[in-house]
Amino acid sequence: MSAYQDDIKAVAALKEQHGSSWAAINPESVARMRAQNRFKPGLEIAQYTADIMRKDMAEYDADSSVYTQSLGCWHGFIGQQKLISIKKHLKTTNKRYLYLSGWMIAALRSEFGPLPDQSMHEKTSVPMLIEELYTFLRQADAREMGHLFHELDDAKAAGDAAGEQAAINAIDNYETHIVPIIADMDAGCGNEEATYLLAKRMIEAGACAIQIENQVSDAKQCGHQDGKVTVPHEDFLAKINA
Repeated sequence: MSAYQDDIKAVAALKEQHGSSWAAINPESVARMRAQNRFKPGLEIAQYTADIMRKDMAEYDADSSVYTQSLGCWHGFIGQQKLISIKKHLKTTNKRYLYLSGWMIAALRSEFGPLPDQSMHEKTSVPMLIEELYTFLRQADAREMGHLFHELDDAKAAGDAAGEQAAINAIDNYETHIVPIIADMDAGCGNEEATYLLAKRMIEAGACAIQIENQVSDAKQCGHQDGKVTVPHEDFLAKINA
């Protein structure tokens, strides 16, 4: 029996235990809602995508031709449409990531309005965008799985056993739009404690990879500009350890 069918069976057994109070609950509807809401807190996403990234890094170390691609985005809808398009044309999201750059956050997502890449945007801008992206990517999953459920219902209504089994297999082997996000936290926006708090918030939002610069945050310049001032090694190591 498939995982989807196992879930229906488990909910049906639970329904029997609760008697008439659960009479209106359809076990298959519950199984479908579970399938469409696989990921809950952002930390669960961060753990899931971290495993993907570690596997991809190990494969790249073994063979540099097996590389990943990280696509920049600045809005949940943009990220969603990129992953939907990738999956539609390549039939997989394997080794495709999303990337949040500091300059893009400053220019397009700061509540202060468009800003230069000098760490002047709000600390919360990046984790808020990470949360937004994963909300849209989960929505893409729910939408696509909804189509699979319709195909399953149509096959059942037509008495098409082969089509029904094909739909169940597609549900069981569904590939999510949830991919790793690499997020730029600039220079940590302060001392090691501020760096720790921002990194914690980003991981809780779902980021599995964080990029941090060794520039002095108050004097930060875009990587393409002159005049960059770096912090002493011990200060940067304190941020990494934090």
